[in-house]
Order: sequence, then C-alpha cells, then structure tokens
Amino acid sequence: SLTRDEVNFLASDSGARAVVTLEAPPAGIEMVFSPVDLTDRPRPVDLPVTDAEDPAFLIYTSGTTARPKGVLHAHRSVHGRALMRNSWQGFQPGDNVMHAGALNWSYTLGVGLMDTWAAGATAHLAERPDHPGVWLERIREFAVDVFVAVPTVYRQALKYGRTSVVLPELRHVLCAGEPLPPALLDDWTSTFLVPMYESLGMTEVSTYVSSGPDVPVRPGSPGRPQPGRRVAILAADSKSEIPLPAGQVGLLAVHRSDPGLMLGYWNRPDEEAEVFRGEWFTGGDLATMDNDGYVWFQGRADDIIKSFGFRLSPVEIEAVLESHPAVAEAAVVGHEIDPQKTLVSAFLVAASSNEIDIAAIEAHAREHLAEYKRPHEYFVVQQLPRTANGKLQRQRLQL
Repeated sequence: SLTRDEVNFLASDSGARAVVTLEAPPAGIEMVFSPVDLTDRPRPVDLPVTDAEDPAFLIYTSGTTARPKGVLHAHRSVHGRALMRNSWQGFQPGDNVMHAGALNWSYTLGVGLMDTWAAGATAHLAERPDHPGVWLERIREFAVDVFVAVPTVYRQALKYGRTSVVLPELRHVLCAGEPLPPALLDDWTSTFLVPMYESLGMTEVSTYVSSGPDVPVRPGSPGRPQPGRRVAILAADSKSEIPLPAGQVGLLAVHRSDPGLMLGYWNRPDEEAEVFRGEWFTGGDLATMDNDGYVWFQGRADDIIKSFGFRLSPVEIEAVLESHPAVAEAAVVGHEIDPQKTLVSAFLVAASSNEIDIAAIEAHAREHLAEYKRPHEYFVVQQLPRTANGKLQRQRLQL
C-alpha cells in the first residue's frame, strides 16, 4: 500500500481531484466521500468522441531509482497493445488469465486487464499471497489458461510450491518485468512441461520484443521485435540515428511511429527530450540484435558497471552465477572503493537451506567468465531487495 507521502506526491503531480481505492486511505489522507459498493451497479455511460492522439490514461513508473514519472498514453495505445496479442500473449476468447502483479503497474493494468478483456478473456487479479507457494494452487483452483508474472514469482513457486500439482488447463505462461535467467526457464519448462514466453518492454511503450506461440524461444533472449514495430539498436555514445550492425551493443530504440509509444512524460519536458533521438525513442536499455532479429538484453545503461577500464553488464554476470545449482538468485553491482577503483560485488541467495560454497562459485565463474568480468567479492543474503511487484532494487545493494 502507498504511504501518505506517496499518495500526496502522485495527487499533486498529476493534478488528480479524487482517489478511488479498494482499501482505507493511508493515515492523514482525508476521506471526502463515503465508501460506495459499486459491484452491483453497472450503468451504461455516454462516452465522448475522441481522437487517436487524445490522452487516455496517465500511469506512473515504478520509481526504483528516482521519483516516479507520469507517463501519458494516447487512445491509439490500444492498437499498439494489439500487436503483442498473437506474437506474445496468445490469449483466446474464454480464457482465464491470472496476473500476479499489482494494478498500479503498467504490466498488470495492460496485460492483466486491458489486453485480457480485449481478447474476450476473464481477468483474475489476485492479491499477493502470504506464502509464495500458493500461486500454483491458485492456477489450479481457477483453471487458469495463461498465467502472467515476473521471474521472481516463478522462482518462488518452484522453490516453495507443491510442484507435483496438476495444472491441466495451463496452456503457457508469460514472463516480463526483468530478464528471465535461462536456468529458471529450464527449471519451469522441465517441471511443468508448459511453455514460458518472455517479453521486454517498459511503461513508455509496453512490451515490444517477445517470444511466443509463433516465435521460438531462445534462452537468454526475450525474443524478436513484434510484427508491426520498428526497433533498432543505436549507438550509446553518440546522437546518431543510424542503426548499428547486428551484434553490436547499443541503446534499444523504438520508432516514434509506434502506436503504443507514450505521448510524453507528464510535466517533465527536459526528461522527455533526453529520451528522444530524432524519430527514435531510447529508454535506456542496452542490447544487441543478432542476424535473426533476436534481441539480447545487456542491462540498463545506468546499471552498467565501469571497473578497471571495462564496461560490464550485470545481467550477463548474474546469468552465469544463477546457472550454478546452489544459487537461486544473483544480483551484481559496482562497489566504488575510490573514484579510480570500482569492484564488482555479487549478492547471492541460496537455492536451498544449504549454505553457498563461495569457492565453488568462484570456480564456476572462472570457467564461464573472462577474468575482467568475474566478481571481486561475494555476499550471501537471505533475499534481494525488490519492489512490491518483484523488480530488483539495485540501488539498495550499494555497500
């Protein structure tokens, strides 16, 4: 639940006149209207005529590194969302679709509600359970056809859930919000024999790169640009609008013509100008694209670690560490000793109650990582800091 300060910020920044909530407001927030039960009062509404470019909704970023930004979307975004239906989601009329995220997140609002309804399916938005193993039971109980979550939810379901449960209706699952480790993909598909399709996106444009029923999965890649979208890799160290050749690392960019792209940031003209490069939107994701069009995520530009003259992708290092059977989760950050020296620090969560043998992890890193990519120090922790929706908060791992 949001605190009073968070509600005040969002209300003030957006200019909202009222807050609609299913819960009592935080302490210090005045209740203007008495609670009203609307569940049995469906009423038709005369909707105004709108243009495709008219504002439709304002949603705020998660704010994992700074104050949340309001992202304003147009009515045309419904056409942008339709592009992901066949290439990623695979929703069918009559499906039961369950999303494990909170409704204040664009991933949940879009995929869990808007897209589900648009496909003629039933949306199940479940509150986060007290025990993460409950998700598997909910999938069975509600005869879920498609389950949607972040990697953390799948990892916890495998670790704490009753994996012998039979899920006869489950056709496939969707994963987004963070990179999907190949080891987790393998664990899930080998345990349940149910496909997992990944997607890459952001609040500003929703998901635009994915695997799916019609796009074969390649472990370690979220997939290919969805049909109908123009996606390119642009140089990160210049303002060039010319796409880079296959295999080169740069900023992942979406063309301004994409119907799912935001109108802009709410009252943030300077920040909005920073993310547009001519006709391209660059949201800060670093990636490569291979000759087959598959995108390989390298991390956020502001997460890249500069250590001893090298630029390191924490995502690449984390994937190697998580491929060791003793490691359930890994997070890698830069630990600045002084302005001229930054160490690579790895935080590990054990896959079971057994302690992690750091010497074994170091040997694993020596086998799979070049010397300059290997962590200099390891820390074993009970859990990694995450947002309420399961996204890793790297800034809280700084030593």
